[in-house]
Amino acid sequence: MRIGFILTPDHGLMSVASAVEPLRAANHLAGRSLYHFQFHSVAGGFAASSSGGGFDTQPLADAADAGLDLAMVVSGGNPMLHDDPALMRGLRGLAQKGMRLGGISGGSAHLAKAGLMAGRRFTVHWTHIDALQEYGPDLLIERALYVIDRDRYTCAGGVGAMDMMGALIAREHGASFAREVSDWFIHPRLRTADEPQQPGAGQRFDLHHPALEAAVELMASHLADPLAPEQLATLSGASARQLQRLFAARFGQTMTGFYRDLRLAKADELLQQTALPVLEIAVMTGFSSAAHFTRCFADRYGTPPGRRRRAAEAVSRPPVRAPG
Repeated sequence: MRIGFILTPDHGLMSVASAVEPLRAANHLAGRSLYHFQFHSVAGGFAASSSGGGFDTQPLADAADAGLDLAMVVSGGNPMLHDDPALMRGLRGLAQKGMRLGGISGGSAHLAKAGLMAGRRFTVHWTHIDALQEYGPDLLIERALYVIDRDRYTCAGGVGAMDMMGALIAREHGASFAREVSDWFIHPRLRTADEPQQPGAGQRFDLHHPALEAAVELMASHLADPLAPEQLATLSGASARQLQRLFAARFGQTMTGFYRDLRLAKADELLQQTALPVLEIAVMTGFSSAAHFTRCFADRYGTPPGRRRRAAEAVSRPPVRAPG
């Protein structure tokens, strides 16, 4: 099987390695070449990752005639701010040839922007889900670790790529061999496609009290329509006073203060990952007005929302390199 990896500027090295290394190990353990892989970028040449390391690549235009069975886009940074017409043309050209396509981390966002994910279930790194849903409300995005839907292979990125490649290896060479490859990397359990990208509140915040864990889960699922302390208490199976004590003991702040910070964290994510107006972000995170939201945001992050967004855009925008 021949697989091409299409690398965008500042792609994630972890994502590439987690996809490529299982293929290399499969070849080694099988004692023969089961998989051939190569690297492409729009212009060819050295493609640097976000950490500076990278790969020598062939021009994307060469991929169409490379005999590939699968081409996977690997993207880092914010793919919603990355606008490259040559990449879009190249991906559409591969699709027109009937090639199977995939996306790793933000790679599936590029496929979606190229119009190549219509009617296909897929996933993307959790930081891009809201932005992509805003971009294409009809897109079939899932908050899964990876999704394989007919001729589309997508995963959330990071070490999740190893799990998806394990599924690909299992499909072609059996589950036992896929586990052998996984064991090679001290990865004792290949996760299933439907496992979450992020841990639940209990794991994320190291919570051990069931009422506290239930309250935080409720907060996370009610950001646009915040629940009152009494509602949180009733639904969590505790009194409001008991919950207040639990939040003070675990987080050193009030229940409402923790809830507000949770909503502001989501607002900060939306500011950096989407082009939504500040007022719309305020409403989506449960604030009654843009002015109230701006005050709370500046108190929390030390800068107003607009300035925060401009700073994020400056960091995420791919650098303009001199020709030659």
